[in-house]
Amino acid sequence: MKKYIFITPEGNTTSPIGCKVENFQVIGIVEDVVNENEALKKLLLENEWIFDAEFNIAEFICYEII
Repeated sequence: MKKYIFITPEGNTTSPIGCKVENFQVIGIVEDVVNENEALKKLLLENEWIFDAEFNIAEFICYEII
């Protein structure tokens, strides 16, 4: 079984001095799946907040963690 990490460029954060900084955000890590498609399905089923936060799933970048 494989392990994947999903990130998105739709993120931003605030620096210690209060400046807004655009960056990539980790959306989640999925374990015990066969492939990337199964990982995305599991990620979305287990994390309803992704839809609530209105992330664009098409923007997600997926990497297999070895």
